[in-house]
Amino acid sequence: MTFNEYQLKAKETAIFPDEENRFIYATLGMVGEAGEVSEKIKKVWRDKGKIINDIDREEIKKELGDVLWYMSQLALEIGIDFDDVATNNINKLQSRLARNVLHGSGDNR
Repeated sequence: MTFNEYQLKAKETAIFPDEENRFIYATLGMVGEAGEVSEKIKKVWRDKGKIINDIDREEIKKELGDVLWYMSQLALEIGIDFDDVATNNINKLQSRLARNVLHGSGDNR
């Protein structure tokens, strides 16, 4: 499945409480789900000696899927192909690697 295919399939399940501001709902959902991922990792770190077991892995995978859903819908709502998001990100990272600037700060390094 391509990212664009995922984006369109995910749209079939999208129900937004405010049709005029769907991008806001998608943004808040994405951040909330990312928080749930970090919460699960925090509990592994705090309670399980930093060892992720199969149950943890499955629970984290579910939350990552939720992050992916919201990301895809945010991109769709503001008119961005999800394939373009993935392609642009890889191109940016490969350029940084080639220029030896993976580490550092600034979006446009």
